[in-house]
Amino acid sequence: MELKRVVITGLGTINPLGNSIEEYWKGLKNGVSGASTITRMDISNHKTHFACQVKDFDATLYMNKKEARKCDLYSLYAIAAAQEAFNDSGINLETLNKERAGVIWGVGIGGGGTFFDEVRSFNPEHPKVNPFFIPKIIANMAGGLISIRFGLKGPSFTTVSACASSSHSMIQAYNLIRLGKSEVFITGGSESAVNNVGLSGFNSMRAISTRNDDPLTASRPFDKDRDGFVIGEGAGALVFEEYQHAIDRGAKIYAEVVGEGMSSDAYHMTAPDPEGRGAVQVMKEAINDAGLKPEDIGYINLHGTSTPLGDLSEAKAIGNTFGDYTSKLSISSTKSMTGHLLGAAGAIEAIASIMVLREGIIPPTINHFTDDPDIDSRLDLTFNKPKKREVEYALSNTFGFGGHNATLILKKY
Repeated sequence: MELKRVVITGLGTINPLGNSIEEYWKGLKNGVSGASTITRMDISNHKTHFACQVKDFDATLYMNKKEARKCDLYSLYAIAAAQEAFNDSGINLETLNKERAGVIWGVGIGGGGTFFDEVRSFNPEHPKVNPFFIPKIIANMAGGLISIRFGLKGPSFTTVSACASSSHSMIQAYNLIRLGKSEVFITGGSESAVNNVGLSGFNSMRAISTRNDDPLTASRPFDKDRDGFVIGEGAGALVFEEYQHAIDRGAKIYAEVVGEGMSSDAYHMTAPDPEGRGAVQVMKEAINDAGLKPEDIGYINLHGTSTPLGDLSEAKAIGNTFGDYTSKLSISSTKSMTGHLLGAAGAIEAIASIMVLREGIIPPTINHFTDDPDIDSRLDLTFNKPKKREVEYALSNTFGFGGHNATLILKKY
């Protein structure tokens, strides 16, 4: 069976660097930190007082107030990003075969903010909750709402694999199209964990930074003094399309999806394999799936969360995957700017990788102050300043709690 080619024809995002692709890429190129003190709730009793928050988001730009009240914030971000991506794609709903178009969306947590608010106000003597409580919190609802919005009647489901969720959603969209089962997908992911339970939960795990005196530089991937990730929020949406379908309608094509890999560490609930064995496996699988050699890759967008164990494990995995070619790679962690968007991370980082292919600019890993002697010195981590480099193939890594690993390879078009 001959596999179909898959291209990307639309992009959209809501994230801490901006509420559009243009704003997002501008922030990445210029090394802007999206971190700031949390203002939407009382954080005085929390260990961490900051996050990478979405700014100036107005849901009524995408729906009326009544509709918006029925949605958790993670779904509102999803709808906004999907609308930008769909508009960007130029797809005509009047002529689109909607039974061959669907939505595969990634979410790590779902409506945690709604859940907290409802449980806090719950009275067991009068057990009543908002009638939209369940639809607002369940993880599949963002994808369902996108399907409803555009009338897409093909496959519609949600992938939940912690921080690898949106990468798994894109992989599933890629595979269904190249197998000929569908022609168009809106795919990606969203998350909104900047709330009391999200902050408390990650603080209790000692997973997030507590650098309250300097939020702007708190996300420090691969720096010796990194002390955890910074929670981010938002959404990334991409339109995946069968190549000939895109050509026939004269679509603008951003990049081609050429390979994917999936693996599991099978090691620990939250810690990565110390030697990065699952990460090596997933990168090699993606490279093989694309029919490439390691030295064909020009850029890697790292998972790079700024955790002591995670960054070290990924650095070892890259060295073991690419060997002598390691020093010739351009590598960066855009989480140094956006924070960690959890279930949406893979989507916005795939978008960053696409922009690298199109613009020939490697975004920096900002907030680097002190080299970590345990990090492979061969790695060119693009510290603090962007650099120009023409890239034909980009690899994007995403790893999640539970040991879930996902890798995508994108080709310049």
